[in-house]
Amino acid sequence: MFEVIEKVVDVDNFIRLRNITGLTPRPREAAIKALPNSLYGVHIKLDNQVVAMGRIVGDGALNFDIVDIAVQPEFQGQGLGRQIMQHIMDYLEQQAPKGAYICLMADVPALYEKFGFKLSRPRSEGMYIVK
Repeated sequence: MFEVIEKVVDVDNFIRLRNITGLTPRPREAAIKALPNSLYGVHIKLDNQVVAMGRIVGDGALNFDIVDIAVQPEFQGQGLGRQIMQHIMDYLEQQAPKGAYICLMADVPALYEKFGFKLSRPRSEGMYIVK
């Protein structure tokens, strides 16, 4: 039975899930520093193994970024990503003030569109830089 835990996932599972789902690998040293600074985190376990995760980072008032949404490949297509997003959206509904900017980088836009997210094009473009 799947267990939803409203807590940021531990560093080892964070790195493992990012790697096995094809997300950009992140350095362990940076993850150790970053994860405790999250505004919110949620993960799902099955038989004591973490199989899905997601978190929110930002300033807690004006800007919220949804990041690190990942579901272990053999559990994809079972609604776990949707469960993660529902918990994230519930948190934002309670914590984000009116007018807050909530954004994400979408590898699977269809999932996020179900929660009301829209592509920013053509009005603006998402951009990034990796150091």
